[in-house]
Amino acid sequence: MLCLLALPALLFSQHMINPGAVWPDDTGQHIQAHGGGIIKLGKTYYWYGEARRADNDTSYRYVGCYESTDLVHWKNRGYALKLQDPEQLGHRWVLERPKVFYNKKSKTYVMYFHLDDARYKLARVGIAVSKTPAGPFSYVKSFRPLGLESRDIGQFIDDDGTPYLIFESRPTKGFYIAGLSEDYLDVVKEVCFIRSPLEGGAVVHYKGLYYAIGSALTGWNPNPNKYATAKTLAGPWSEFKDIAPPQTHTYQSQSTMMLKITGTKTTTVIFMADQWKPRTQWDSRYLWMPLEIGEGRLWLPEPQPWTLNLKTGIWKRAGK
Repeated sequence: MLCLLALPALLFSQHMINPGAVWPDDTGQHIQAHGGGIIKLGKTYYWYGEARRADNDTSYRYVGCYESTDLVHWKNRGYALKLQDPEQLGHRWVLERPKVFYNKKSKTYVMYFHLDDARYKLARVGIAVSKTPAGPFSYVKSFRPLGLESRDIGQFIDDDGTPYLIFESRPTKGFYIAGLSEDYLDVVKEVCFIRSPLEGGAVVHYKGLYYAIGSALTGWNPNPNKYATAKTLAGPWSEFKDIAPPQTHTYQSQSTMMLKITGTKTTTVIFMADQWKPRTQWDSRYLWMPLEIGEGRLWLPEPQPWTLNLKTGIWKRAGK
């Protein structure tokens, strides 16, 4: 793997984000945070995701953790979670889309993830906890949120700090936005059910509107991601529309999160997505690109290298 990644890594700019390129961490290795999510603590961003290195011990599942103060350069903090089969799920058991919340009251980091067996029949969320952002996290339990099947999950933290879990439920043909318990260890309230068969759910609040993004149920294959809007999380939600030219299949990517950067001059919302490579999962790429968003419209521009001023919130295409 070192030889395969060495040349592309040299081509990666040290000052910009290049969607779809190999993204090296501080050790020169391609970042392993697939299907991931980000939280910000102070001035530091923590990026968690599936670590799918080619040389992983297949009896474990791994969650990588990286930290950054500029969203470009990422320090590898090692495995936040290294977990053996926690509930006798059998060969090829599944841990996907880890998302971490920080509970300020208990000073605890709580990780949610999709936990499943090889046939995707378990359909539960798993929870692990830690007292430090990089872990190690300890497994606590699994359950079906609100008693419902749960596969792809997402996270949303509203402007007031309220945490929500987003999860897709196949039998009801839609996805849920749900509130967490005070200790963040349970899902206790259905806030909204969006009746559209979508996964890879992500939500952002921008200038008085909530925007929800989802991906069609096509497995590893990319498809045209879509968005809807609402004045409140409870809805009602608008009809879903394409976020990019449908023939591009969202530029061969699948949504995982929308990251809002609020600066002194403007607010930028970054579309975070994965370009999956099922046969070489460790080489799956990241498509991060600022969205054109506002007044009920959301659009993903054609990806190209770009820079971001975190202080002002202004982003620019590379070379401009």
